[in-house]
Amino acid sequence: MKLFAFIAIILFSLTAIAYADTVAVSRFESDGFAGWERKTFRGETEYSLVREDGTTVIKAHSRAAGSGMFKKVQLDTLQYRYLRWKWKVSEPIGNGAEKTRAGDDYSARVYVIFPGFFFWQMKAINYVWAGRLPREESFPNPYTRNAMMVVVESGAEKAGTWVTEQRDILADYRRLFGSEPRRLGAIAIMTDTDNTGSEATAWYGDIAISSLPFSTK
Repeated sequence: MKLFAFIAIILFSLTAIAYADTVAVSRFESDGFAGWERKTFRGETEYSLVREDGTTVIKAHSRAAGSGMFKKVQLDTLQYRYLRWKWKVSEPIGNGAEKTRAGDDYSARVYVIFPGFFFWQMKAINYVWAGRLPREESFPNPYTRNAMMVVVESGAEKAGTWVTEQRDILADYRRLFGSEPRRLGAIAIMTDTDNTGSEATAWYGDIAISSLPFSTK
């Protein structure tokens, strides 16, 4: 239910941002939390700005809690289709029931949200660091089929190290929903442990969206 409610809060109002080849969703080093808003569901995940490897990132710590942060944006996904971010987890949540409501917790999530003219037309892609599910597996969120889960990282092999991700959100949307997306409406992050009563720590670096693939160097 928290995913559905989280998206509902985000869609009440949207704020446009400037166009460029690459749009910086976040610049934590210079802007901190500017433009980011918090939403609490059950308990409070602590989000703080910390220094990691010479730069400023968000540290998220959750203990039997579920809350997230989001930033409203408006972009044409037909043009701005490449999403890049970096993240790190101390360890994944290994509950083994991630496709159920009781197990719908993840050490790290990055949401991409596409509002519709009516609320029920909303769609969302939820990129997660899972505990046991195979990488690249996708499935409907247990609370709403309008949100699709995509396992980007899984398990503890890369825990404790920074991992940079890049997704073609246009291609993912077409594959997951079988249609063309509406405009991008918001980006969100969440570290949540309220359903499993567990504990998790994650770090999120800068997030950007581009009209061209990012360099892999």
